[in-house]
Amino acid sequence: MKRLAVLTSGGDAPGMNAAIRAVVRSAEHHGLEAIGVRQGYLGLVRGEFMPLGSRAVSGIIQKGGTILGTARAPEFEAPGEQSAAVERLRGVGIDGLVVIGGNGSQAGALALSRHGFPVVGISSTIDNDLEGCDVSLGVDTALNVALEAIDRLKVTAASHGRVFLVEVMGRNCGYLALAAGIAGGAEAVIVPESEAPPELLAAQVRRAYDVGKAHALVVVAEGARSASDALSRYFIEHRDALGFDLRVTKLGHVQRGGAPGAFDRLLGSRLGIAAVEHLLRGEHGLLVGLCGSDVRGTPLEHVAGHKKVIPQHLFEIAHCLSR
Repeated sequence: MKRLAVLTSGGDAPGMNAAIRAVVRSAEHHGLEAIGVRQGYLGLVRGEFMPLGSRAVSGIIQKGGTILGTARAPEFEAPGEQSAAVERLRGVGIDGLVVIGGNGSQAGALALSRHGFPVVGISSTIDNDLEGCDVSLGVDTALNVALEAIDRLKVTAASHGRVFLVEVMGRNCGYLALAAGIAGGAEAVIVPESEAPPELLAAQVRRAYDVGKAHALVVVAEGARSASDALSRYFIEHRDALGFDLRVTKLGHVQRGGAPGAFDRLLGSRLGIAAVEHLLRGEHGLLVGLCGSDVRGTPLEHVAGHKKVIPQHLFEIAHCLSR
């Protein structure tokens, strides 16, 4: 192996740049040339390659987002495009590819691997819905951003005696909402994996007031059927009967931006180095992710298209501590 490429795909996540930096510098450490693919799989379709040396990735570890960019690429799913992408990579002398991204990105990595090209994925998504890892790159920073917002909102909630509903990202996975709810001391958490009708939520909030609490906080995942808009309508319609006001805050994409924290900088560095080392050993068709305290490889066919199940003990913790 003489030359390897790296691309970022899907939603940006804090720590992606740390992973890019680690891939490039690890490659150079082993005498390899590193190439960046711009705009994810769209850049792969268009052949948008750029050389990446140690100096090119200097000063990026603390930056959010991805210096390589990311974009949707429906073209990549067209018949024959994946095999054409493999030929494009081989045509410029690239011997291996590192794909940094979430579930859709790793589905693309699996497709390239099935066409015979050496690929290693790096788990990177704030949704934390990827099999093959306990925590994905970007989750810790996104969780801390959500937690800071929750702490600030609780100050206002306490001052006015109100109920605040905070909607966090995560697509159809409720991990981010559940973890933020536990860490933020929420009175209730609504996630796709454990839905609750508006009337049950209202009863939980009412109970918080009945036991003497001056305010209440609810965290809801964006992918829940009863997300913030539906809940807000219910609370407005039943305001007189409920006896309290509700204020809604959608954190949205603010959770994905900003500088990665120490955990994600370290994790990105570990995963980037591990990806290169797997390729050098001829071990590919894998996703590298953090399992316990170790970085391990999981076959991509066990990752792509599979949604990770949230551990049951987290639901039990949230239920116990919300009283």
